[in-house]
Amino acid sequence: MNYLIELGKFIYAYCTDFIINLANIFNLSYYEINFIVFCVLYPILIIGSIGFYLIQKMRLRRIKEHSNV
Repeated sequence: MNYLIELGKFIYAYCTDFIINLANIFNLSYYEINFIVFCVLYPILIIGSIGFYLIQKMRLRRIKEHSNV
């Protein structure tokens, strides 16, 4: 259990440092980068991945229907 706590602390510190470095690179604040990443990019990726899944599912269904004929 101690290993998981230490791993969580390491991941949190790494992600926080990553956001701070992005803020420094783009000359924005930590809060602005945090907003861009978690309120803009993350939802776009989630919606995009759901859309990609649905498109692939329709393509696979179409391929299966044509191969059964």
